[in-house]
Amino acid sequence: MLSRISLAAVSLLAIPAAFAAEEKPYEMDTLVVTATRTARTADETLVPVTVITRAEIERSQARSVGDLLTGQAGVTVANNGGSGKLTNVFLRGANSDHVLVLLDGVKIGSATAGTAAFQDIPVELIDRIEVVRGPRSSLYGSEAIGGVIQIFTRKGGATHRPTLMIGGGSYGTVQAAASLSGPIGTGGWYSMGLSGHDTDAFNSCKGSFIAACFTVEPDKDGYSNRAGRVRAGWRFDGKTEVEVNWLRARGRNDYDGFFNSSHTVQQVLGASLNFSPLSIWRSTVRVGQNQDYSDNFSNGVFASRFNTKRDTFSWQNDFDLANGHQLVAGLDWQNDHIDSTTAYTVASRRNTAIFGQYLAALGGHDLQMSLRHDDNDQFGTKNTGGVAWGYSWTPALRLTASYGTAFKAPTFNQLYFPFGFGNPNLRPEQSRSLDFGLAGKAGNGRWSVNIFETRGKDLIVLDSTFRPQNISSARIRGIETVASTRLLDWNLSASLTLLDPENQQSGPNYGNVLPRRAHQSATLSADRDFGAWSAGATLRGAGSRYDDVANTRKMGAYATADLRAEYRLNRDWRLQGRIENLFDKEYETAYLFNQPGRSAYVMLRYEPR
Repeated sequence: MLSRISLAAVSLLAIPAAFAAEEKPYEMDTLVVTATRTARTADETLVPVTVITRAEIERSQARSVGDLLTGQAGVTVANNGGSGKLTNVFLRGANSDHVLVLLDGVKIGSATAGTAAFQDIPVELIDRIEVVRGPRSSLYGSEAIGGVIQIFTRKGGATHRPTLMIGGGSYGTVQAAASLSGPIGTGGWYSMGLSGHDTDAFNSCKGSFIAACFTVEPDKDGYSNRAGRVRAGWRFDGKTEVEVNWLRARGRNDYDGFFNSSHTVQQVLGASLNFSPLSIWRSTVRVGQNQDYSDNFSNGVFASRFNTKRDTFSWQNDFDLANGHQLVAGLDWQNDHIDSTTAYTVASRRNTAIFGQYLAALGGHDLQMSLRHDDNDQFGTKNTGGVAWGYSWTPALRLTASYGTAFKAPTFNQLYFPFGFGNPNLRPEQSRSLDFGLAGKAGNGRWSVNIFETRGKDLIVLDSTFRPQNISSARIRGIETVASTRLLDWNLSASLTLLDPENQQSGPNYGNVLPRRAHQSATLSADRDFGAWSAGATLRGAGSRYDDVANTRKMGAYATADLRAEYRLNRDWRLQGRIENLFDKEYETAYLFNQPGRSAYVMLRYEPR
């Protein structure tokens, strides 16, 4: 497996070198905050980071967060039947609940299901997304085994600025969004927005009475979403800043099964205070709350309620010890609470943690060391750590290496769901990960290669009776290759992920592939401006995968092609169009759940330049 991975990586790595003829200066590197909990350029981070900017979101014409993440290096997305349906994200072959998700710095996700509702977060309200691949438990605690995804909503600027988007297309889809941002006085800013999304969709599930949705309902499973957000901040002087953020998304979702519709609410509230007691000391206090609500119906009759609330508090202190040396120390507090018509034996739990990090730049060498101690009132204490090193051989070539440990506390569903579907004897999942990376610039291109291995202990999977169990051992090996360049006025980018996710617990499933992970996935994109016109295409492919631990339910390999175009009517107005799944490929990312066929969408955008 590793020999095949290496050959594929070398072949893709050659792409930017071949495109090195056009020498152009590089733009300033993007600032990211998620990898270290402090502001760093992407080049300074010692772990792999992908940044999806607002410009890239609009150029791609993506209609959901799942669309944006699909095809990114190290990312696998499983969707249960189209718009608004359950969307699980896997980072580096780890479980879907091994991804810690933040929205404007506030931790989000369902305490019962253990995952974030990516499908309910409107794309039009997002400014950028940072995807950090690899363990970050030593900074963030439970869940960050595979990595961290942070979503940032849009901010205000120096001038008052309205935006508008209206669009629609296949499956009776209609979308609209509007926002307004600008300054408040001489030291403040604001940004607010609204969005709506309606679709008739298609039949989400082609299951049977014994598989997938456990029913046969050949109907259309529509989805609607209404969302609003506000984000504002004020700088009192050069040392003190306050910020508040709020997002609320209400959804109505139809699907197949005994529960065949639901009303959902995702709400995120946050506030932060930044101040500097001393010139070398920057302190940040942040409070937040995430509400994940779901009322479920069976043929229009109320059947169940799953409401979870997550309250968080953090206090972080950044100390500039000397030129190139920084110490970060702080504490995190979290309280999860369930209000449900389903009787859980335990309905709340708290977690308190302290963490520390040392960052140093020593000539061409960079160093990051982090430690964290979590105290969970249900599972006791857990210690995690990480160390990363980077060396710049030349301004255009950098080597990195990192090691980290991580853990994940079982969810309330995994522990206490009644009727035999919970297992109160579950142990927290643990992992150890090692990563080696090489990144560089070649002419007008950038490239990176990362080789990694994760060893998991006590990973939680569903057995044949759908009861969660710990498996003693799992091993995930992989390689991620990313390349981008500009050639003959075309902006080209490519990514390749090769994965070997293996169940190593002795018994009948030894050597099996972990569920919903493909051995291979790749993306190739090309975009070009033609004056007032621009056009682009994206090819995505993924190998076959299995939907169960026993590897009896197989989903085939697939490849899809998307086309997009844009016409600038004038300086402020743009008309966009997109064709998805051009060749009408039938495929699955979750067993027996349908994905969209060939479909077309148009959008009209207004944004002052």
